[in-house]
Amino acid sequence: MSGPLAGLRVVEMAGIGPGPFCAMLFADLGAEVIRIRRPGGTIFDTEPRFDVTGRGCRIVELDLRETDAVETALALVEKAEVLTEGYRPGVMERLGLGPDVCLTRNPRLVYGRMTGWGQDGPLAARAGHDINYIALTGALHAIGRPDTPPPPPLNLVGDFGGGAMFLAFGVLAAVLEARASGKGQIVDAAMTDGVALLSAGRFAGRASGRQTNERGNNMLDGGAPFYDTYACADGNFIALGAIEPQFFTRFREICGLHDPLFDEQMNKEKWPAQKRALAAMFRTRGRDEWVTLLGGDDTCATPVLDWDEAIGDPHNTARNTFITIDGVKQPAPAPRFSRTPTAVPRSARVSGDDTHEILGKWGLAKPHIDRLLA
Repeated sequence: MSGPLAGLRVVEMAGIGPGPFCAMLFADLGAEVIRIRRPGGTIFDTEPRFDVTGRGCRIVELDLRETDAVETALALVEKAEVLTEGYRPGVMERLGLGPDVCLTRNPRLVYGRMTGWGQDGPLAARAGHDINYIALTGALHAIGRPDTPPPPPLNLVGDFGGGAMFLAFGVLAAVLEARASGKGQIVDAAMTDGVALLSAGRFAGRASGRQTNERGNNMLDGGAPFYDTYACADGNFIALGAIEPQFFTRFREICGLHDPLFDEQMNKEKWPAQKRALAAMFRTRGRDEWVTLLGGDDTCATPVLDWDEAIGDPHNTARNTFITIDGVKQPAPAPRFSRTPTAVPRSARVSGDDTHEILGKWGLAKPHIDRLLA
């Protein structure tokens, strides 16, 4: 393995969505990630290579209803620095793999727990999904147009931003501390906590009076005419983000917007009229025509690309933002490192193919492995 996390051993309890994504981040950066999964269990019902968030990880199949399997999982935990899981509170304890047991076997272990609601609180035991977690933090209310219900912003904000990314950040912080102190700890990563923290700037705006609770009435939520998307003549869209005065001035110069209506950029009373004028202007040309006109200057105007177009974009192509693994186009590992660069990840593994090899490599005796597999 190559990358800045080479040498880090991670045991991941197989789950869905943000859990595998967090494990993929570790694997992308060089960690050895072992995913414990029930025999025959899989997220994808097609070829493993399509399971992008499973790339770089290796699989050990264990039926944790069996005593030998639990003991095997604990043996792996003893050799790891990190364990991550994304089950509801209490599930790992019922399996015999709770933090008390694992930290007794490995006092240096960082035990990462990710849930939507957290390990405690009135909702801790309740089911939920990304849309529920971002709804409870105020973030969902702030997204969308003022005359429509808030739209689900995919599951990027709660699952991956507020969940997986904060789990990865917290786990790595705890690993640094454990390497210094020799003591592990539990990392409680709740998506509600993470999304609330992602919204720090919005709460600062509320406290200062710069941010209103009205959707589509603020600078970054589509209220400002200079920070929004606009439909073009061909049905495609352009994204405009000319916040700073110098960028807005250059945008006006190129587009010939000499109307005094645009002189007061930050006058919210004029925003609706400015927005109507810009909407009419953008409808006069196709998206690519606007990109040709505006894209070569500091106007902060870019095309709104779909998934397929993004892969072929010249900037993304030049930076190899997307790579191909086993015929599957997917995002490359990020961020990038000057001295410890990451390798191209291998695609997800066929379930169970690695079990015997991994258990032997991690120090389990052959009679134990043979008995377990039998």
